[in-house]
Amino acid sequence: MPLLIRFARAVDWTTRQLGKLASWAVLLAALISAGNAFIRYGLDMSSNAWLEIQWYLFAATVMLGAPVVLSLNEHVRVDIIYGKLKRNGPVYVDLFGLVFFLLPVMGLMFWLTWPFFWGMYQTGEVSGSIGGLIRWPAALLLPLGFGMMFLQGVAEIIKRVAHLTGLHTMDTHYEKPLQ
Repeated sequence: MPLLIRFARAVDWTTRQLGKLASWAVLLAALISAGNAFIRYGLDMSSNAWLEIQWYLFAATVMLGAPVVLSLNEHVRVDIIYGKLKRNGPVYVDLFGLVFFLLPVMGLMFWLTWPFFWGMYQTGEVSGSIGGLIRWPAALLLPLGFGMMFLQGVAEIIKRVAHLTGLHTMDTHYEKPLQ
């Protein structure tokens, strides 16, 4: 089990690093959006590339930020039952959701999006817009995000099983990433 806990820590660390990239993507997208609006309306100039880079940055924010939200246990859930559970009840609900919902869906999404990305990468597909960007960097965010979400799900399962076996302590409602 100590090897699995080290694996979970490594995934948590990687998730946090990608989360930092996601937070910078938010700032950069906001700055580009403001600059683009100024140039478009103030100087009557425009470029589709600026619009597309905002979309790419938004994709980075979502796809790289989602595993961080899972690692912080801040994701959306229906709290009608979950919030009333005591002791290890929430841990069992989390385990059920992670094993039967999150991992299968994220595995499927990774499997479906990898060929999509790879096809764009091999062909060097470019946006149909005048001045548009190459598309594979945005497409790469899909399998990367789904793959990291899958790995973070595995890490969360490891931490919850370790908690149930007494090898790792955690607040059953709001667990912070392993340090």
